Amino acid sequence: MNFLSLVGIELKKIKRSKIVLILWIATCILWLPSIVNAGMNFEMQAEGISPEHNFFIQGFLGMSWFMFPASMVVSTVLLNMTERNNKGILKMLSLPINTFRLCLAKFAVLFIVAILQIGMTVAVYYVAAAIASQTQDYNFILQPLFVLKEAGMILISAIPMLAFFWGVLVCIQTPIFSIGIGLATIVPSVLIINTKIWFAYPVSYPFFVITAEYGKLARKLTTMQVELVPWIPVAVIMTIGCLLIACLGFGKTERR
Repeated sequence: MNFLSLVGIELKKIKRSKIVLILWIATCILWLPSIVNAGMNFEMQAEGISPEHNFFIQGFLGMSWFMFPASMVVSTVLLNMTERNNKGILKMLSLPINTFRLCLAKFAVLFIVAILQIGMTVAVYYVAAAIASQTQDYNFILQPLFVLKEAGMILISAIPMLAFFWGVLVCIQTPIFSIGIGLATIVPSVLIINTKIWFAYPVSYPFFVITAEYGKLARKLTTMQVELVPWIPVAVIMTIGCLLIACLGFGKTERR
């Protein structure tokens, strides 16, 4: 069975979970404060950022710091629980399938879930911006090219974080501990992005990227900027390392 076929099978399995519903609820909750407090964006003009850009950045800061990573932690565990509740993992492992390929296929599904949530975030952003535009009599809607570029940067920067969460799940089979460890790693991101070793902490990558963009848009604010070296080499090594650990440990518990 080839890799794409495995991904297709794994995608069918998530229909039985509540992952999509959870993502929708989380995304809608994310933008509610932005709509309610839309008037506060005008106060940030003193920092050199326009109200429409501040509206966008504030929403995506909340998403990239906590809502997105937390949703990915929960989604990772739900994907795993769907397999175990229906004993699907045992059935898959009983087939002549390469476990490395199966593990990577499941990770690919997690990445697709990440794409789905970021796509939802962009869609709800435009709805929220339209509502705020009506209530404040000001156009908060930004050009799609800018919005998609920022969303794409968050998605790409999140790959090492997803690999880390997937590796934690494979190594720690108990769902409550997996969620606890995953959520615990999110909180320090606020502190770590302000240090010189931020690139050593993959969970902080999405938050760092959008924070750096905030510094570019707000001329009077100073934030650390993305430096491709050593970030990219470290990110690649961490991604490969986490996936290798996950692949080596995948299915070992079930085979005992």
